[in-house]
Amino acid sequence: MPREFVSRTSLPGNQLAASAARKFVRAALAEWTTRDVWPVDRVSDRVVDDAVLVVSELVTNAVIHAGTTAEVMCQLDTLCEPCGLVIEVSDHHPARVIRNPVEMEREGREGGRGLQLVAAFSEEWGITYRRDLKTIWSRLSVEPQGEPAADLHEGDRALQRDLRAAEILAPAPLRTYRRHDSDWISRGSLSFLAEASDLLAGQLDEDMVASLAGQLLVPRLADWCAVWLNPEGPENSEPRLARVWHLSENRIDGLRMILEKDPPPFSASASVRPGAVPWPWPVAAETFDPPPTFGGGGTPGEARGRTPSGAALACPLIVGSRCHGTLLLGRTGLMRMPDEVIGLIEDFARRVALGIGTARQYARQAMISQVLQRGLLPATIARIPGVETAIVYEPTGADVVGGDFYDLFPAGGGRWCFALGDVQGNGPEAAAVTGLARPVMRLLAREGYGVAEVLDRLNRALADEAAAALGGEPPRFLSLLYGEIVPHRTGRGARCTLASAGHPLPLLLSAADGQVRAVAVPQILLGITDDAQYASESFDLGPGDTLLCVTDGVTERRNGNRQFDDDDGLTTALSACAGLGASAVAERIRRAVHEYDAAPPDDDLALLVLKAQ
Repeated sequence: MPREFVSRTSLPGNQLAASAARKFVRAALAEWTTRDVWPVDRVSDRVVDDAVLVVSELVTNAVIHAGTTAEVMCQLDTLCEPCGLVIEVSDHHPARVIRNPVEMEREGREGGRGLQLVAAFSEEWGITYRRDLKTIWSRLSVEPQGEPAADLHEGDRALQRDLRAAEILAPAPLRTYRRHDSDWISRGSLSFLAEASDLLAGQLDEDMVASLAGQLLVPRLADWCAVWLNPEGPENSEPRLARVWHLSENRIDGLRMILEKDPPPFSASASVRPGAVPWPWPVAAETFDPPPTFGGGGTPGEARGRTPSGAALACPLIVGSRCHGTLLLGRTGLMRMPDEVIGLIEDFARRVALGIGTARQYARQAMISQVLQRGLLPATIARIPGVETAIVYEPTGADVVGGDFYDLFPAGGGRWCFALGDVQGNGPEAAAVTGLARPVMRLLAREGYGVAEVLDRLNRALADEAAAALGGEPPRFLSLLYGEIVPHRTGRGARCTLASAGHPLPLLLSAADGQVRAVAVPQILLGITDDAQYASESFDLGPGDTLLCVTDGVTERRNGNRQFDDDDGLTTALSACAGLGASAVAERIRRAVHEYDAAPPDDDLALLVLKAQ
């Protein structure tokens, strides 16, 4: 077997593996067809669809049941007659034996249906077990080579090869509904649904799901479609026409005007039954319909003398007991939709409903996280007499509560306290720790406790919470930089006392000589043990001196194997800020962190700058 007709790839064991496998097989077949030495006449659309479906099922099976990386091989076998296309998918969990799908079905057990599809589409298939590898292989027959047309020049053959490669990579939609044309329904439809699942499941905005649904349906299965979305509020609220799509874009507005007058009756109540139902062809259809397609009957002259019509379906978008909306679509030139097409549309509608449900769940979670995040951060930042302040706070994502927090507040008696913390992890568990730490810290400070005493008592409170969590959620530890500032009575400079509990050390930029030095010593994280004793350090913040406090989202910003603070990178960046105000220092450090690597930061970023006047 010539090695030039063998392609291999390794895919991670996650939800993106099946999509990547389908693209890999299409790319391999398309690339082979462009070779000068090509041992088969052609790879039919049926073979391409079958190969894409088989590799999708095998990789999905490997990811779900083995959970390891998947090794994929695509090979053209010319040693047997007829030629065959061999697909192999291997995983690294050979101990998990695959049950025969027929036996599982006989026993009434779930599973193995993907292998039933593989068996149905394959000329041969089998499973090979090795010590550290399990391989499922499938062989699909390929048409043998035919004699090349005598009247084709070499340039024509090259053009045909290039066109065939483009068709494999971007297969043209099959839009005809012939009564006996069930081959695409049984085979190509599975690939269509698999690709649709990938696109729809990855969207986190319901309007984008509606938009993609329209682009997937038109012109593959329909001439036009619309997606109505039911509100998540009261049951009697009106649905919203989120998206209208037409194969002739200049007719979209007219179709929208017609559909808005007659919204579907499917509400968000649980009484809606799933499944597609026939829908009346929209009134005044001449404002948006394309000319009748073949299958509609009549001559072009007759078509101009009557209103185009066709078949329309409405599918409620149901997930569980809730109807998220309605998918409405139509096709001109048909009296009714074929049963096979109706089944395909119902399967597609279920995927659209799942996509909308996931997007709405994400939106709810993002809203809760934003509200919770706002509640965990101070509403206002105190102004310290004679001290300029600047804060930068950038959580990684809007949908997850960040683990970093900051605070700056008056403690009474001419004292102002500041804090910069980082809870291990993020999400609700991290928010719970922040929700405990901030009010306790403020209460203790206003009761007159010093820096070290505040950390001692806060540590005992967190350690008690961690002990109570044993047997349940793992404890969340807290790194904290906490300090207090007392401005000098002269109005120039201030006295600063601080301590670092497992936190990146604060840096002081001296206005006198431009030197940068750390002004604290490392101490143990808060919440690990209840008998930890913390110590604080005091120093003068002279006129023009700048104190920089950061979280590890700054110091541990990565670029390959290196971090931002390697070789005193943060010290170097702060040294270049001599003479700048607090806001300018904060912005320059923030920009340096972002520019350290082309990829966006993967951790929360927070920094506090205090500059004495």
